[in-house]
Amino acid sequence: MSGLYTLETLVAQIQADPQRWRPLVFTNGCFDLIHAGHVRYLQAARRRGRALVVGLNSDRSVQAIKPARPGFPQRPIIPEIQRAEVLAALRAVDGVVLFEETTATRLIEALRPEIYIKGGDYEISQLPEAPAVQAYGGHIELIQVEVPSSTSAIVQQILAGAIAHPPVL
Repeated sequence: MSGLYTLETLVAQIQADPQRWRPLVFTNGCFDLIHAGHVRYLQAARRRGRALVVGLNSDRSVQAIKPARPGFPQRPIIPEIQRAEVLAALRAVDGVVLFEETTATRLIEALRPEIYIKGGDYEISQLPEAPAVQAYGGHIELIQVEVPSSTSAIVQQILAGAIAHPPVL
């Protein structure tokens, strides 16, 4: 699939053609049900550099950070390869790398993005990846959430039968 890389392949691509990739912007997450909030977030992230790479939590990683709970479906809802395909197809995304860990620290240490992006619903002190970025002098930026939405909230609305007419954004 075009746009999906192993970490080793992506590192080699970046080293071979830094003009295409640097300054590199990196973000990470589950991206279980892609919604307008995700799209706008990724577009805003991409504008900060020459290329945007998304670290995508694997199915096993999502299950570790979002454990099953009563009355709620097992996460992720969408399998990792399908989530990766959707992300890679977005114009704003230049590459997707799956990772098994619960944090993206290993990817950040290998890729050394100039800019690490997370949503404005976080604080830098909450990011387990922040020390790795700061260690090599990278920049951390929090992007304001334009469309407040979450996969968990969408799933809860579906389960409650509350989505009769989705809001127009």
